[in-house]
Amino acid sequence: MNRCDGKVALITGAARGLGAEAAKRLSAAGASVLLTDILDDQGRETADAIAANGGQAHYIHHDVTSEDDWASAVEEAVSRFGGLDVLVNNAGIYYNRPIAEISLDDWRQMMSINVDGVFLGCKAALPAIRERAGKWRGGGSIVNLSSVAGLIGASGGTAYHASKGAVRLLTKSLALEGADGEAKVRANSIHPAVIDTNMGRDLVGQFSSNMGVSDNEATELVTMLHPLGRLGLPEDVANAVVFLASEDSAFMTGAEVVVDGGLTAR
Repeated sequence: MNRCDGKVALITGAARGLGAEAAKRLSAAGASVLLTDILDDQGRETADAIAANGGQAHYIHHDVTSEDDWASAVEEAVSRFGGLDVLVNNAGIYYNRPIAEISLDDWRQMMSINVDGVFLGCKAALPAIRERAGKWRGGGSIVNLSSVAGLIGASGGTAYHASKGAVRLLTKSLALEGADGEAKVRANSIHPAVIDTNMGRDLVGQFSSNMGVSDNEATELVTMLHPLGRLGLPEDVANAVVFLASEDSAFMTGAEVVVDGGLTAR
């Protein structure tokens, strides 16, 4: 039996990169997946590729800062696939800028997508996940993508680190709330280091610009931050998503799953 047979998962930011890989791996593990994003062409292509490979997948446009969009996304998962068991809050943005150069509007945009989007998702999805939680030994599962930036600080990363730290503690509080009552819903956070995705490459590009070095030099310097000697791959994180969505993690809630090549071990 596949690890997620019979489960329904909603994954945000799933058009490409880490979210797309999580959707593919959850499907391969037996889940039906609803992919959401604002990158519609890529989102539909990813969903179609999963379906072409025999999976149950569908894509919808979804602004994670919109409460109405969240209500529609949860309803789509329930009406199309019969319920909701797993929420993966993956959508997010990144920039690296000194605090003196961050406008209030920029700060609010970061918080709106990276924090409000997670809050709205948890709020919207929790009732639907509770309805089917009794089917599973580990109950329902909410997986929030934080970052190593939610564990440590870094010069120039004020807004991003603040947003990911908020996701970390939101998840812990939600884990306690989800443990109340008979219909248990687990909540755990994942903390990747630099992953070789569009966002990861943007990070390297900003590092290159800030340091006045070439992109190749910046890539080498960023890679050296990871004791395992490479950047992470989307599948490194997607495998952790599948683990937390499955019954393999049935006794885990409020945990921080660090996928960082040893970066925070220093």
